[in-house]
Amino acid sequence: MIAAFRLELRRGRMLVLWIGLVSVLYAGTITLFYPTILENAAEFEKLMEIYPKELMAAFGIVGSLGDPGTFINSYIFQFLWPLAAAIVAILLATRLAADADTGFLDLPLSTRLPRLRYLSALIVGQIVALAVLSAMTIGAIVAVDLIIEPDFPLDRLSLAGVHALAMGLAIAGPTTLLAVLLLDRGKAGGLAAAILIVMYLLNVLAELSPDMAGLARLSAFRYFNLKPLIDSGTYPIGDTLLYLAVAVGGWILALVAFRRRDLAA
Repeated sequence: MIAAFRLELRRGRMLVLWIGLVSVLYAGTITLFYPTILENAAEFEKLMEIYPKELMAAFGIVGSLGDPGTFINSYIFQFLWPLAAAIVAILLATRLAADADTGFLDLPLSTRLPRLRYLSALIVGQIVALAVLSAMTIGAIVAVDLIIEPDFPLDRLSLAGVHALAMGLAIAGPTTLLAVLLLDRGKAGGLAAAILIVMYLLNVLAELSPDMAGLARLSAFRYFNLKPLIDSGTYPIGDTLLYLAVAVGGWILALVAFRRRDLAA
């Protein structure tokens, strides 16, 4: 299992490196502009009055952009993280299906390594990759925060990284299950991406129309609001537990299915 885990880390390091670099550059650059936005918060608020509040809320902008929670949540976590996490989670979680298609999967499974241990190694690799990506994103914000004023609360940013990681895992778990069931990277990845897009649209519709507010409960994005955490330190423990439950549930079902899966089908 250790050998399979090391192999997974080697195969995924370039993906994590490049997506991580993009996240670092984006998060760091956006954070660098915070003092300017803070100084001109009144002008930005007047500008945003042009747009309906429901529309702004649909894109995660609630409150003044001068507030640290609104700024970081809107410009970094609502925009950057779901995209970066989805790319890494889907590509890593569907690697099993790609290996089955190319025949590479026959190589590790031809050894004494049991199927469950092999897939477990891949799952641990997903967790490590997403944890590194989250740490890089938070690290970029903290690094830039050292040279700007005012300071962001480091403890709250760290907790925000934990919740962001949980969301990424909630994508990886079910996607791993799809990869095992379909054994087709294109189908599994495409279906996972389509589900995320539908959930995003459901969340937007729920914000735009009060009559459709109930649809937000079906969206993973509804549980990814870090503004209260950064502003007041209120950690969304229930949302994190929900993400983790989805992730673990997906992985357990994937392990059960992979144990009995006919790889020749």
